[in-house]
Amino acid sequence: MAERTLRVLLVEDSLLLAGRLEELIRRLPNVDLIAIVDAEQDAIRRIGETHPDVLILDLHLRQGSGFGVLRALPRDGARPKVIVLTNYGIPQYRREAEALGATAFLDKARDYGRLPALLLDIAREPPAGDTPAPAAP
Repeated sequence: MAERTLRVLLVEDSLLLAGRLEELIRRLPNVDLIAIVDAEQDAIRRIGETHPDVLILDLHLRQGSGFGVLRALPRDGARPKVIVLTNYGIPQYRREAEALGATAFLDKARDYGRLPALLLDIAREPPAGDTPAPAAP
């Protein structure tokens, strides 16, 4: 099966880290960075406008929080996968993010290097709603 192009929205308030993540994402095959935003309401608006496949989401934003973004996401099939990437990798935050539907929870200091493989794995998954055709008898 051919890999699809994964559309990623980055929600990060650190300009330095956003630049590093942009460079990392743009090097990946079949992954397209569609926008970078740094505040909760901007993220919610962009999600509605662009319908990304994946959010890379910081929890502490310029205005609002990543938890607010998670709470605003639809609960149906139109929901993007969410990779939380935070400096605050504490268990309470992990539990809350997972309860709100985060796909992955990465600590910026420990898990940054896992992000490329995680994105490529998601890009290999069939799009939501796609099911393989039944085998011929």
